Amino acid sequence: MLRAFLSGWMHVLLITFAAGAFAAEPFIVDDIRVEGLERISPGTVFNYLPISVGDTVDDTRSRDAVRALYKTGFFKDVALERDGDVLVVSVIERATITEITFEGNKAIKTDDLLEGLEDVGFSKGEVFNEAKLDKVVQELRRQYYSNGKYGVRIDHEIIPVGDKAVEVALTVSEGAAARIKQINIIGNESFTDEEVLQDFELTTPNWISWFSKDDQYSKTKLSGDLESLRSLYLDNGYINFSVDSTQVSITPDKADVYVTINITEGERFVVGDVRLAGTLIVEPEELFKYVFTRKGMTFSRKGLTLTSKNITDRLGNEGYAFANVNAIPDVDNEKRTASITYFVDPGQRVYVRRVNFFGNAKTRDEVLRRELRQLEGGWISTTQVERSKTRLRRLGYFEDVNVETPAVPGSTDLVDVNFTVKERPSGNLLLGLGFSQSAGVIFNTSVTQENFLGTGKSLSFAFNNSEINRTFRLGYFNPYWSIDGVARGFDLNYSETDAGNTNVVRYDQKTVSGGMRFGVPITEYHYINTSVSYESSEINTDPRFLDPIIAFFLFREGNQYDTLRWTTSFSYDTRNAAIFPDRGGLQRIRAQIALPGGDLRYFKVDYDARIFIPLIKKYTLLLKTNIGYGDSYGDTSELPFFENFYAGGPRTVRGYEENSLGPQDIFGRALGGNISVVGNAEVIIPVPFLSEIKSVRLSGFVDAGNVYASEDRFDLDDMRMSTGLSAIWMSPFGLLAVSYAQPFRDQEFDEIQRFQFNFGAQF
Repeated sequence: MLRAFLSGWMHVLLITFAAGAFAAEPFIVDDIRVEGLERISPGTVFNYLPISVGDTVDDTRSRDAVRALYKTGFFKDVALERDGDVLVVSVIERATITEITFEGNKAIKTDDLLEGLEDVGFSKGEVFNEAKLDKVVQELRRQYYSNGKYGVRIDHEIIPVGDKAVEVALTVSEGAAARIKQINIIGNESFTDEEVLQDFELTTPNWISWFSKDDQYSKTKLSGDLESLRSLYLDNGYINFSVDSTQVSITPDKADVYVTINITEGERFVVGDVRLAGTLIVEPEELFKYVFTRKGMTFSRKGLTLTSKNITDRLGNEGYAFANVNAIPDVDNEKRTASITYFVDPGQRVYVRRVNFFGNAKTRDEVLRRELRQLEGGWISTTQVERSKTRLRRLGYFEDVNVETPAVPGSTDLVDVNFTVKERPSGNLLLGLGFSQSAGVIFNTSVTQENFLGTGKSLSFAFNNSEINRTFRLGYFNPYWSIDGVARGFDLNYSETDAGNTNVVRYDQKTVSGGMRFGVPITEYHYINTSVSYESSEINTDPRFLDPIIAFFLFREGNQYDTLRWTTSFSYDTRNAAIFPDRGGLQRIRAQIALPGGDLRYFKVDYDARIFIPLIKKYTLLLKTNIGYGDSYGDTSELPFFENFYAGGPRTVRGYEENSLGPQDIFGRALGGNISVVGNAEVIIPVPFLSEIKSVRLSGFVDAGNVYASEDRFDLDDMRMSTGLSAIWMSPFGLLAVSYAQPFRDQEFDEIQRFQFNFGAQF
């Protein structure tokens, strides 16, 4: 401050001295010459100099001129002289800032501090002005205060670099962050302190504050919390709610912060009459289906916002992309009611001129265009645009898909729909090593071209080797075999399975198969898949470990089988993502039948359902069920034992060893059964501190399930159950699933395995 004060007085003295040069005799300026410039251009000086050729210069004009040039901050000395009728402006430029360095800053990144200094005009390449240092220090303190660092100390050093440049070195001693000791809410009667504070980001110290820093005061966070407080009251009918004052006090040692919020609740209001006004393109009866607020309900600002959005979206489906719906409440303070009028302004109907794609360097335009639901030439539909975006994402060819609808220049009723995609590599060579408790060490390799030559077709070869099985697979798939979206694919497989390593009866199986499959879309969300395959299998067993049930089947049917299998499934899928969805559902019923003409005749039917229900605060309820039934027909005596259903393990009922539930052979190994019933209920929990990371999922669960050998033995009282926690991470090295479960309703002979994990294995 003293330095700035002295500098100001020096400027005054210099201005007074410079003005004295013309006190004796004014003159008319015939020319202007600038001396002393090195980096600054003469044009800059002329731009700020309030004297031009032809002006008369006297002591007043000269003082104004010197003052104007000093005010620019570019010069540390300015003098005006006369050379005949030429005005000579002599200047000495200030030094330039070559570097700004920080030392000691940990709570705030250097880039963020430098950005704050740019706001006050103090940055690398700017002219150095000592008078700005006070502003610099104040700005830095402001940034630290906003992060709860009230004990911060900032020192600076100016280091000359040659004659015309300086380096500014700032040393920060941050000190400890002030902690929120108490948050007081004064005036709340309808809600308890706990209810008011539960949505606050700021809080008093708790067991995770050392990591989350949620007990450190921040003005920005407090503003957000005050808005949450307003939402709480306005969404529960308190129209006249107000935050009267907010006091933030800090203890003398700058260690503790006390926050006091004074509020006035007002009375609770209910909704009166609800009306629609304006230009109603859609029939009122239809629009009222999208009105969330009804007469007699508690007034809710959220309800008004949701209704406006619903009506806007509905009009958007009719081509009115820029519709505006305003909710206008008419408050009656005596009756404590609020009649609501939704004023609808649809604007003009908007049509799509072109649909453009950007970023698809490899993928052919037709591959993207066939996924579109929004077409060129028709009116725009917000729902169809969003659905087109979702379908592009579900192709799996792109890391990200964005869409914009800019207006066409010179037109009020035309827009373009621009999709910007970021392609991921379409070819994939995978060499993997993993481990699972059931399969042991797994080695797999695959060569996949999911988007072969940009056509959308896929080619793949895969090899998998573990203690349980060895598999070779060659596949081809064309998702648009026909113009209507009918898909077709071919598969060839060879596998060797050692079932004894999966907790089930001991047998070895070799299988060679080949088949063709089709996928037929029925509607936007309904799909039929059907396939026909030929399969040749050979079963080998060790007589020493052969159960009588298995021996009887092999005696009647032999150990080599040729099977013609037909599989058909019908699915209804409304999930909002293929991986880690959080809303929508999937229902699928699948039937397999071994057709006449083969050595075995049997069928299997299973129903799989998954429903994702959004809850509060990004929590999601997931309900799953899987029911399966199988039997033989014709000359085959029973469902082949190697086609049985199994339960237990990470995929079904956690906490029990994989495939261990249900009937057992005489050696205590699982036989499986022809009836399977499994149900799961999970609450998907936002991962603490990692809520923005989409590759991690944490949940608490309750599992129930079992398998049964026949209808006569089916009894829900035999269901095994467990509860626990699970986590899934889609890591760069493969899928990692971990769970810890506590079984209950278990029996003495059950194989318990509380901790289970899979890494590098698909499930």
